Amino acid sequence: MQGPVLILGATSDMARAIARDFAARGCDIQLAAREPERLEADRADLVTRYGVGVTLHAVDALDVDSHAGFVAGLPALPRVAVSAIGLMGEQAENAADMTRAATILRANFEGPASLMGVLANAMEARGSGTLVGISSVAGERGRASNYVYGSAKAGFTAYLSGLRNRLAKKGVHVVTVLPGFVATRMTEGMDLPARLVAQPEEVGAAVLAAVEKGRDVIYVRPVWRLIMAIIRALPERVFKKTSI
Repeated sequence: MQGPVLILGATSDMARAIARDFAARGCDIQLAAREPERLEADRADLVTRYGVGVTLHAVDALDVDSHAGFVAGLPALPRVAVSAIGLMGEQAENAADMTRAATILRANFEGPASLMGVLANAMEARGSGTLVGISSVAGERGRASNYVYGSAKAGFTAYLSGLRNRLAKKGVHVVTVLPGFVATRMTEGMDLPARLVAQPEEVGAAVLAAVEKGRDVIYVRPVWRLIMAIIRALPERVFKKTSI
């Protein structure tokens, strides 16, 4: 695979796993985060373990005015760009505090969509590239337990779908990743069924396979495809009585 791979939101557990999988394929890596100094140990590990080039970059997903400059300032336009940006928060806090809710909406939709949009335009002009957006099954139907986060992910999923449709004949591939629950800091402390919880390494392998095989939408664990089909099919009068 030729060209560097850009990982946005590179301090997350999933992002680190994705970076390792692409580095193992011999890809140079661009790690981007709001505090890139936190990535120095990751940079050193990737260089030592895989012998690839790794650069660190500062990016603020919420500062949409800076995104064009960020992409223009990269040492090379990536062949693959992965958005692992996200912030869940607590639903009770998000519902009570509209400023907090706005941050969740911007961190999961507006910011990632803006970055993907700038990268999409650059890749379209070049005539090649792959964009990977990590969204969420939470965006497939609004649920009382996480509807602020879920609505933002729903927007991001729709945005990625639109990009995929627009760029299908432009040489640019767009992948939507729906991981379900993942054993990360975001889900730490939750009482979750083991069958539904993927490891970050599973996400990394799934993203790499999706890019290499040209897939469009993937569920990291296939069981989520069935679960979400059932949830989407519930009539509203039934669904609003559930506690999911």
